[in-house]
Amino acid sequence: MRLPSFNVVRSSFCTCLPKYNVNPYLGRCAHRCVYCYAVKFPSFVGPTVPRLKLREDIEAMAEGTKQRLPVMFSDSTDPYQPLEREQGITRRCLGVLAKHGFPLLIVTKSDLVTRDVDIFRQTPTVVSMTITTPREDIAGLIEPYAPPPKSRFSALQKIADEGVPTVVRIDPIIPTVNSDEEDLAAIVSEAAEIGAKQITASTMKLVRGVLPQLRTENPELFNRLAKIYSEGEWAAGYKYLAKTERLRILEPLRAMALKHGLKFATCREDFVQLNNAVCDGTAFCRTLLNGFAK
Repeated sequence: MRLPSFNVVRSSFCTCLPKYNVNPYLGRCAHRCVYCYAVKFPSFVGPTVPRLKLREDIEAMAEGTKQRLPVMFSDSTDPYQPLEREQGITRRCLGVLAKHGFPLLIVTKSDLVTRDVDIFRQTPTVVSMTITTPREDIAGLIEPYAPPPKSRFSALQKIADEGVPTVVRIDPIIPTVNSDEEDLAAIVSEAAEIGAKQITASTMKLVRGVLPQLRTENPELFNRLAKIYSEGEWAAGYKYLAKTERLRILEPLRAMALKHGLKFATCREDFVQLNNAVCDGTAFCRTLLNGFAK
């Protein structure tokens, strides 16, 4: 048994360095974000399902994996689901991996992440918090059951105060929804104030099933986005905004991040010239980065 590798798909402009990936939960994330790309994968539809056997298997998986690359939690279903409060699968896995010397990369929208700071301090760790808007009304529209932006910033502050590197992911940026420059500037400014190290940004990539759901739940938004994305392109099963539109959104955001002394990277955008950091933030927890970057 060994840890599963993260699937790097170059055809969708992924620039991630080698790492492992663990999903303690399967099924649809309880946050119910309207833009969720995970619905394209059969394992991540339906009710949220705790992987109870992982609590037993993680020790053997860690022992069977020789190369100590960062382990990401997670790429699909948030590792800090509401169920995690009672199940503790994420905490169990993190504890075992830290004991075995694996660096950790946490990707979440949940303030429950602060519970595990004691583990993060045992091994090189980066906590990446997705914050797509500073406005609770917009967050309620696109991420209806996730903790509000203030709670996420507060959680990130507590983690940064413990000396654990933090990244703010502005992902996805949805044109005409959360793409207002003043709002984006507010996120960057707050990130810098709490001591975050990096901004990683990405525009929304549509997957089949997202627009039909919007047509039912929010016809006005559906009509708007359908028109905007009609000029985009498909890549590896994702519908991208037109390249000029993506650059128009991301270039000013890069300038904002650099102005505040933050690292900046785009995620799966085909704009490597905008990046001065590894997109997932693992430069802050990799001990072998130079070898992989050559």
